[in-house]
Amino acid sequence: MPEPTAPRDVPPSLVEARDVRVSLQGTEILHGVSLSAAHGEVVALMGGNGSGKSTFVRTLVGAIPASAGAIELFGAPATAQARARLGYVPQRLTASGGVAATALEVVMSGLLGSRGDSAGVAGRIRGLVPPRDRKERALKALESVGIPDLATRDCARMSGGQQQRVLIARALVRDPELLFLDEPMAGVDLESQVQFAHTIGHLKEHGVGVVIVLHEIGPLARLIDRAVVLEQGCVTYDGPPPKDLGVHALPGHDHEHPHEDPPPPDGGALGLEGP
Repeated sequence: MPEPTAPRDVPPSLVEARDVRVSLQGTEILHGVSLSAAHGEVVALMGGNGSGKSTFVRTLVGAIPASAGAIELFGAPATAQARARLGYVPQRLTASGGVAATALEVVMSGLLGSRGDSAGVAGRIRGLVPPRDRKERALKALESVGIPDLATRDCARMSGGQQQRVLIARALVRDPELLFLDEPMAGVDLESQVQFAHTIGHLKEHGVGVVIVLHEIGPLARLIDRAVVLEQGCVTYDGPPPKDLGVHALPGHDHEHPHEDPPPPDGGALGLEGP
């Protein structure tokens, strides 16, 4: 008999969440949710309104604490240092607070904390000092999402699609190994959707793992490797994306689409804070 071959070295999943539970204001929102994503894998997280999609993503990026279960990033328990290696795109641009900020400034803000990966006070202080090449890296990120010409434009004067592309560029400026996006195509124009699909395809080719909350798979159909469907805080499906799977076909979907889960304890979206 031939000798058994040694198993191939399989890289760990970029994210591995097992039986994650989350309670907000005394009510359990997630009831043992599991999800994984590997290098170059695009996972669509879908479900009806209030199913827990956004709450789950916020938990994975560390914005909301899990009450039970385990979350691993890059093959080890999730830590602040590990989360510095991921990118996060929230639903909408919310942190301007009446203060003007250009697209370039918003994208450069994504580099704050990127050098504070080591533990201790020194590491945190380094994270508050942006790298010297911040402008060049920010311009490159804006170019990757197709809006280098908007670098000096006030974000408050941009369309929803343009603002969303700025947020994606802010996440990409770190060159993340893992990217989380919370409904990036909700309410944006067709041009932005096409450019977004191009960007995701480029990231996929370069081995970046992507977990994306979607209302409809739409133009991303050819890029999605797996769909994970949530209903009332539980996983009801995890497998290849069924043809034409959209949230309209899922149980409990409301066609007027507020796309909100219950808010985190601090009462709001992350805006421009977080990973």
